Amino acid sequence: MAKIDKLLDQAREHLEVGEEVLGAVQGTYETKKMGNDWTRAGILIATQTRIVFYSKKLGGYDLESFPYDKVSSYEQSKSMMGHVVGFFASGNKVNMKWISDLEALQTFSNVVRDKIHGVSSPESSAPPSADTDVMEQIRQLGELHGAGILTDEEFSAKKAELLARL
Repeated sequence: MAKIDKLLDQAREHLEVGEEVLGAVQGTYETKKMGNDWTRAGILIATQTRIVFYSKKLGGYDLESFPYDKVSSYEQSKSMMGHVVGFFASGNKVNMKWISDLEALQTFSNVVRDKIHGVSSPESSAPPSADTDVMEQIRQLGELHGAGILTDEEFSAKKAELLARL
C-alpha cells in the first residue's frame, strides 16, 4: 500500500460521519505555529466541507482543519522540486510543497476551487462564462492587492486589461 493510501486510511478515522475524501495530495506542509516556521510531511485532504491536513508522528498525529467558508484564496505553482498549493484561511497562510502526483493535484485543486466558489458538484454546474471568469480573476487580483502582493499600479493595470475583455 502506498504511503498516501496508508495516511488516508488513518485520517478517515478523524473525519465526520458521512464526510468523504474527494481529493488528496501528499507533500510537505508549511505554516506558522506560535510565530515559528513549521514543516511536516503529510497529506492535504479535500472533503465536502473542509480541507484537512493530516500527518502521522511518533506516538500520535497532527490534524488541522480549514472549512471552505474560511478559505479566502487558493494558489498553485510549480518549482524545481515539484508542485506547490497554498491558501489563506482565517488569516493564516498554508502551503503544501513538493507534490509530485499531478493527477491527484488536479483532482484536489478542482475540488477545492469548486468548494471555495460554491459549486456543489461537477455534474450540476455549467462551465463558467467568460464574464464570470473575468470577474473571478478581478476578485483574485483584489485579494492579492489587499494582501500587499500587487502594487496599486499593477492592480489597476491588470484590472483594466481584464475589464476590456467584457
